[in-house]
Amino acid sequence: MWTADEIARLCYEHYGNRLPKQGKPEPNREWTLLAAVVKIQPTAGQACDRSDGPVQVTKEVVSMGTGTKCIGQSKMRKSGDILNDSHAEVIARRSFQRYLLHQLHLAAALKEDSIFLPGSQRGLWKLRPDLLFVFFSSHTPCGDASIIPMLEFEDQPCCPVSRDWASNPSVETNDNLEAPEDKRKCEDPESPVTKKMRLEPRTPDGTAHRQSFGSQERGPNPPNVNSSHLTAEELATVTGMTPSGARVVDVYRTGAKCVPGGAGDSRKPGAAYHRVGLLRVKPGRGDRTCSMSCSDKLARWNVLGCQGALLMHFLEEPIYLSAVVIGKCPCSQEAMQRALFGRCQNVSALPEGFGVQEVKIQQSDLLFEQSRCAVQTKKADSPGRLVPCGAAISWSAVPEQPLDVTANGFPQGTTKKGVGRPQARAQKLATYQDYKEAASTYQQAWSALRKQAFGSWIRNPPDYHQFM
Repeated sequence: MWTADEIARLCYEHYGNRLPKQGKPEPNREWTLLAAVVKIQPTAGQACDRSDGPVQVTKEVVSMGTGTKCIGQSKMRKSGDILNDSHAEVIARRSFQRYLLHQLHLAAALKEDSIFLPGSQRGLWKLRPDLLFVFFSSHTPCGDASIIPMLEFEDQPCCPVSRDWASNPSVETNDNLEAPEDKRKCEDPESPVTKKMRLEPRTPDGTAHRQSFGSQERGPNPPNVNSSHLTAEELATVTGMTPSGARVVDVYRTGAKCVPGGAGDSRKPGAAYHRVGLLRVKPGRGDRTCSMSCSDKLARWNVLGCQGALLMHFLEEPIYLSAVVIGKCPCSQEAMQRALFGRCQNVSALPEGFGVQEVKIQQSDLLFEQSRCAVQTKKADSPGRLVPCGAAISWSAVPEQPLDVTANGFPQGTTKKGVGRPQARAQKLATYQDYKEAASTYQQAWSALRKQAFGSWIRNPPDYHQFM
């Protein structure tokens, strides 16, 4: 039906051709991350479940986001007029919600081109059965999915590390890849050392290295090992090596911090530095954030849906992603599976229509031209510091005001005098929190997920949800 490269190419072309220069990185000085949602639809007269050959489909970008920033706790506002999290994945999902809302308006107006059909309950809608949505991100989501095994022989192609290692990397090695003088820098998520380790692994010959995976690039099958039946010594013996014989000596670090008050990283040298499967918050510059990592948010969307609580007032069932495609970057399929749905597999007693979605995960060989790695390669030895772009772009396939550019959580160009001015809102019958809480099935599913898997999820104080 489609390939990872087709999805990536479509998103890159959309970014280059449909989005203006406003909000994009300054050439040779800034970089950014890109995320998008792509609608997959069979061409006329074909069904997704046909068995007499490949299904011809149309692919359309319906939402897109760029961004690398999130605000610190001290800058949060109770008026609800600032974006707390402007990472590309979160912006793309917000844009997708705008698209869904527009499609609900079309359905209510009995427009045939809506993606929704009437549900079995009056006033509720459901997604057309022939449609699916693919989530694209130019880079591995921050947080748990970014904790990726690093092999001893990085100048050789990497085979996928066994899933049991990704689930429980308790292997300690004698080789510490951090020089003592770099340890403090490696623990600082904003330091060049950490960012290079996390985003730009290099082989000795200087070429970019990544862990490839997927149906077309899978190495030898790793041994089928269940870590729960092994002693610590046996686990170290089995999971400390890849099928090719390369030893796991370290992990790529994530700047996302473990949720305060819960379990934390061991910070031991080598592969045991991080503990995997934990909820994490995005790093801030001195000011701690309250924004959960993109890995955690994607995992939540794979249980509760991408539509959020408010749109569930109009939907008979949640809107799930069918697949996640990652651009060319360091990535591990096992780590992605663990982070995006493996942590939630034991969640049960969800309301009807909700469930843990085991999304298909693929990776493209195409590099985003404004990623940190690509820009740094072009920049080479040019003077000046490479910095993340401060703006975030939100684009949605809607007819009115499809584009929105923000900086520091406010619309780009907002002055200090403009901050805090009353904003006209369509509904004044209740608060934002009231509408969210009234989505009963969604809240039941969210309560079950928190109790069974995400108990340490950070929840903002109610005061921050009382705006109208």
